[in-house]
Amino acid sequence: QVQLVESGGGLVQAGGSLRLSCAVSGRTVSSSGMGWFRQAPGKEREFVAAIGRSGGSTIYADSVKGRFTIFRDNAKNAVYLQMNSLKPEDTAVYYCAAGTFIMPASQEERYGYWGQGTQVTVSS
Repeated sequence: QVQLVESGGGLVQAGGSLRLSCAVSGRTVSSSGMGWFRQAPGKEREFVAAIGRSGGSTIYADSVKGRFTIFRDNAKNAVYLQMNSLKPEDTAVYYCAAGTFIMPASQEERYGYWGQGTQVTVSS
């Protein structure tokens, strides 16, 4: 059984940083494409960042490019999202997801496994 468990969310002031973690069990991150998505209140879930199976390719939503970094630790079987220069509009529940694709993907349907989410709140 594949499980993804996010952690690291919380309340931070605008301009601050947070690092989200996603611990994976039942599947190795080195054999998975991994991604982060987010859903703000009253809005649809949207793509944030993804890393391909090789770990060498990443893609980002335009809204977070240059501020967020996705990376993984194969030894810990985990994927992370480093978020810097946070803005109030980054406030959302952040979800970790896993798929079998090779190159990073932004489409939700490419991901077969999802975590429960972690809340990130950025105050102005």
